[in-house]
Amino acid sequence: MGNRPAEVEALLVSVAKQDLPPARVVIVGNGCPLPEFTGLPCEVTTIELDENLGCPGGRNVALRRLREFGDVDVVVELDDDGLLVDTDVLSKVRDLYAADPRLGIVAFRIADEHGETQRRHVPRLGAKDPLRGGLVTGFLGGAHAFSMKMLAEIGDWPAEFFFAHEETDLAWRAADAGWTIRYVPELLLQHPKTSPARHAIYHRVTARNRVWLTRRRLPLPLIPVHLGVWIALTLLRTRSVGGLRAWFGGFVEGLREPGGERRPMRWRTVWHLARLGRPPVI
Repeated sequence: MGNRPAEVEALLVSVAKQDLPPARVVIVGNGCPLPEFTGLPCEVTTIELDENLGCPGGRNVALRRLREFGDVDVVVELDDDGLLVDTDVLSKVRDLYAADPRLGIVAFRIADEHGETQRRHVPRLGAKDPLRGGLVTGFLGGAHAFSMKMLAEIGDWPAEFFFAHEETDLAWRAADAGWTIRYVPELLLQHPKTSPARHAIYHRVTARNRVWLTRRRLPLPLIPVHLGVWIALTLLRTRSVGGLRAWFGGFVEGLREPGGERRPMRWRTVWHLARLGRPPVI
């Protein structure tokens, strides 16, 4: 969004230092002009958008550009204020995909400059150990890799979400199509400790998108269960009256507004997600 030029340049330097050079590097200015990136040891393709399309919309623009190049089969997406500490991240990603043709998504570990991973960044329900890898049901939006073949089959990010829950929508589609999601904590993105509530629209879009998510992806009997669980959790967790007001306003918006194509997951996918430790009602 044009407000982190120093962080973006540091990230690009860390990408350029990888022992496996990236085939392409694309940066999207999401409703903002981009600075000149000069003196970098890798070529950068920049795209400036007239309006902010949100996290998923901006990433879709980059994915379309990568497809136009025609020579990218795995894409790594990184937050603009992140940093690749190790130099073998891309080569490890390459090896993971070479070993498993049905690997769809690789989730990185996110940790701050002190090595601490926030609990919400561990893609496993109730997980306390961020160093435990394996198959999971979701991934971290700030650092991950996608199979382009998978995206061609299941589709890209849900752009209408703008922000919040877009990862879950994509992960559920991937799982329903038989692609695996693997959390690999050895793949580290250093990222400042943050709270999602720092965004002014957080409470409203979180509620709206959760309703859209269930309407789009869950079998009908599970929709009220999922929403009921999250209404209860929101009432328990949210201390701000203004936050609750915004959340329930977004909830109503999600019920009233169209949330996109309904393509519910199969019941065997529900069972698969439950066996991996996170049934799609939590």
